[in-house]
Amino acid sequence: MEAYCVKCKAKREMESPQMVTMKNGRNAMKGSCPVCGTGMFKIVGKSK
Repeated sequence: MEAYCVKCKAKREMESPQMVTMKNGRNAMKGSCPVCGTGMFKIVGKSK
């Protein structure tokens, strides 16, 4: 899954992405940047 890294200021492929559910019920992917190791987060969609 591709996400934006705010530290590198570039889109990169997420390392070890995991599906998480936020408090409002939306799904998101959580992982880390393969270059700098910063946490990455991408909102995927709403769960039904």
